[in-house]
Amino acid sequence: AGAAGAGAVSPIVLAEPNDEGWLSYTGGTTGKSKGAMRRHHSFVAMTNAVSADFEWPEDIVYLSVAPISHVGGTKIPTTLLRGGRVHMHHGFNPEAVLDTIAAERITTTLLVPTMVNILLDHPKLDQTDLSSLELLIYGAAPMSPTRLLEGLERIGPVFCQLYGQTEGYPLTVLRKGDHNKDDPGLFAACGHPVSSVRIALLDEEGQEVPGGEVGEICAQGPQIMDAYWQRPEQTEEVFAHGWLHTGDMAWADDRGYLYIVDRKKDMIITGGFNVFPREVEDVITTDRDIAMAAVIGVPDDKWGEAVKAVVVVRAGAQIDTEALIQRVKDSKGAVQAPKSVDIVDEIPLTPLGKPDKKALREIYWAGRDRRVG
Repeated sequence: AGAAGAGAVSPIVLAEPNDEGWLSYTGGTTGKSKGAMRRHHSFVAMTNAVSADFEWPEDIVYLSVAPISHVGGTKIPTTLLRGGRVHMHHGFNPEAVLDTIAAERITTTLLVPTMVNILLDHPKLDQTDLSSLELLIYGAAPMSPTRLLEGLERIGPVFCQLYGQTEGYPLTVLRKGDHNKDDPGLFAACGHPVSSVRIALLDEEGQEVPGGEVGEICAQGPQIMDAYWQRPEQTEEVFAHGWLHTGDMAWADDRGYLYIVDRKKDMIITGGFNVFPREVEDVITTDRDIAMAAVIGVPDDKWGEAVKAVVVVRAGAQIDTEALIQRVKDSKGAVQAPKSVDIVDEIPLTPLGKPDKKALREIYWAGRDRRVG
């Protein structure tokens, strides 16, 4: 009635494309959180890329669970642009998520891997009608290939992985068709570059690495942030050589799919050798009795840093830590194998649901000259 009484009006747009339009803060997993500033043209480019490169259902009913200040919120503009509906939860409650998907016929949601793992472990999952779900986007942290396979079998062929960061999003996508449970070779990939971005794997000198070798994922494209808010030195550093430096180390196969080996700052240097924790975590989590794993470097008088695995065991299960170490040794070699395994009740998480390796390292490096990051 109020709208009818106001009569027909036309909106007046006062914003210009180069006006500052959006300030979003990084998750702070590698240091103090920074404000990533986008002008309106960058925000529009990001929304267009999300709309163009993800396999959206015809009828979008989006369940927003992950914080909308970060990646969970980037799906809302696309949903509204396409005439869809948004259901929002305040925090993650697995039973509430399952109930809402069934009751509201949710077709799309975005979850971080820890949320997916919790749903897979929830006793109500197999009794819940998830037939409406067409697209389950996951990202923000690595997901165990073993648990991904379980998700495909129990939830269905609805999984789509995204990769990006606050400073540049989206960068790659691993589509539903790439999640073939009969050919899981791409499960370890973070996807193929989206159509609007240019990706290169660069070395420390800003040169592209040879094919198949590990380099830092660097990006150029319209959806990249303009600058860190009031941090000119860090802005200059992150845009070295004219590229956005993501801090993620990866290699590419001959089809252009990217495989992240780890965060640059999470790399462990032990006895002069480089160990990327994610590669070790992927082997450890092939053990179905492991609910979650985080691999870090801890101080060691002989090696400088020693590889340590911190694991959460599934309820009612027991593991042989020596057998777990041998599993990694057989798969990746002695250098990559953990020198020790700690069994814990939980692994600290960031507010975005990522394993907080910074906090985890603090436990083991307390009182030592520990690494910052």
